[in-house]
Amino acid sequence: MITHSICPLCSSVKTILYLKCTDNLLSSEEFNLCKCSECGFIYTGQYPEEQNIGRYYGSDDYISHNDKAKGFLNRVYLRARGIMLKRKGRMVEKASGITMGRILDIGCGTGHFAATMKQKGWEVTGIEPDTKARDFASVQFGLDVERPEQISGLASGSYDCITMWHVLEHFHDPFSYAAEIRRLLKPGGVCLCALPNCSSLDAKHYNESWAAYDVPRHLWHFTPETFRVFTGKTGFRITEIRSLPLDVFYISILSEKNTGSKFHFIKGMIMGSLFAFLALFNKSRSSSLIYFLRLK
Repeated sequence: MITHSICPLCSSVKTILYLKCTDNLLSSEEFNLCKCSECGFIYTGQYPEEQNIGRYYGSDDYISHNDKAKGFLNRVYLRARGIMLKRKGRMVEKASGITMGRILDIGCGTGHFAATMKQKGWEVTGIEPDTKARDFASVQFGLDVERPEQISGLASGSYDCITMWHVLEHFHDPFSYAAEIRRLLKPGGVCLCALPNCSSLDAKHYNESWAAYDVPRHLWHFTPETFRVFTGKTGFRITEIRSLPLDVFYISILSEKNTGSKFHFIKGMIMGSLFAFLALFNKSRSSSLIYFLRLK
């Protein structure tokens, strides 16, 4: 196990135990979340080494790696994903200022977003650690999908846009990936990074049962404030922040399930609707946020 005695973001030794969370997806193991008293960063305090963490992604219900996951909730997720693909494509075009170019989708999973951009005429490369998801994306959509260690072989300054849809929180070394993104972006290029927001209304409501803590797969738990610290340290500036409005419903349903609620789907939809409405008045309290990043 990897453990942190100092804050991974600001190196302060002033850290405290914040929450104890359970891996509700697969192992039922308990993991500590720690919080830095200096910068406020929340992170998973101990987690498996990179070469050993793969077994925590082995569930058939890990929907990002499995297009055939069963159950009503997963079917709802897949339907919502279909709705969001077009919206994400429009965001890329607006942010980049072009309708065709070169895009790198890091953590592309089974390749649906990358395939959407390919259909729009973009030249697409994917990065994906999971072998089955990588093979599916290649066979189903004809995508060029590389293993994570191959990112260093990609040409510098070659991408108009780089996307990470709920990916950065999984990286063992997010600073190294940020350096690669900085190297790979063309001058004037943009990176879109979607992350769970642990200062969201639903995170505060569900506490240790909040599904987006997703230990030990999620290692880092950002707020808009702590992500600004991260981007400042890695040579980026945040030019825009948007919400992912459908995420709160899926996360609330899973969180209700984590609490043992018998009617978790109904209660999750009701609570998700409430959180979504309240976040209209304060975007920084949305369940998931997309950060638009450009080089300093």
